[in-house]
Amino acid sequence: MGKKNIAVVMGGYSDEYKVSLKSGELIYTSLDRDLYNVYNVVVLADEWYCQYNDEKLSIDKSDFSTTLPTGEKVIFDACFNTIHGKPGENGVLQAYWDTIGMRYTGCDFYQSALTFNKKDTLAVLAKYNIPSADSVYLRKGDIINKEEIVERLGIPLFVKPNQSGSSLGITMVQDISQFDKAIEDAYAQDDEILIEEYLKGTEVSVGVIDYKGEIIVLGITEIVSLNAFFDYEAKYGGKSKEITPARLDDATRKTVEEIAIRAYKSLGMSGFSRSEYIICDGIPYMLEMNTNPGFSPASILPQQAAHYGISIKDLCGNEVEKALAKPLKNVRETND
Repeated sequence: MGKKNIAVVMGGYSDEYKVSLKSGELIYTSLDRDLYNVYNVVVLADEWYCQYNDEKLSIDKSDFSTTLPTGEKVIFDACFNTIHGKPGENGVLQAYWDTIGMRYTGCDFYQSALTFNKKDTLAVLAKYNIPSADSVYLRKGDIINKEEIVERLGIPLFVKPNQSGSSLGITMVQDISQFDKAIEDAYAQDDEILIEEYLKGTEVSVGVIDYKGEIIVLGITEIVSLNAFFDYEAKYGGKSKEITPARLDDATRKTVEEIAIRAYKSLGMSGFSRSEYIICDGIPYMLEMNTNPGFSPASILPQQAAHYGISIKDLCGNEVEKALAKPLKNVRETND
């Protein structure tokens, strides 16, 4: 049987595309060339292309194929989705792939759309007794009563876009005078925002994956930010310490693991995931769920895999094999 054609799809329409390109590069170099023909595919707002040697080959959006300089058409057997943010983490790309009959890694479009929406994710998880911080939800144009919000949530508090990643547009408001600018920054990323109470505790990031048919906690990483909180600079500019495994007592670790697996199952996750929590008095409060977490060499998930003893090659290969085994979504249903 011939090798399968795998597209590692990276880029995206948000400021996270730079991180995605690094994640894609690690996955591209890690996939087993004895099993797969691997192609770099970049999806940007203004162009989609396959990076082939030094050439940019166009992507035919009717079937997400490309044509090599030799004239040979390459149909991909599966796409490895490593786009952070839009359109690869909010369900849009997955819905398109479903429509054209393309297999892909990770969550289906509904799960991706749901988990990209922080408010809706936390509302669903509340039904499964997974706690989260108290928050106020606003849409652009809503009247904002700052004094009322501060009275309810206290100071400091967080203002964050409802749908964005990599901590873009998040502000920790430590004085009411910072409120207006924080609102403006959050609305610059999304038309919906969350204003959230500040939880003082230990921040942890939990990698949960389905690996060889089993849902496992890949690792719990403690985040010690050198900034006021784990913002974009802390994540990607070296302004944080990431400690794997997290410094937790056994009882707390077991609680975190149990809640992280419950969240993964409750939300119908598939593939890589990283959920974020603040632990206060032994209780993990959910912040958000990432369905396409960073996968550059400096990212948390590869650190956790190394600790668990799973190689990047095996981790990525497992994802591809699951994608190849998926039933296609656009097969016409009949009443026969």
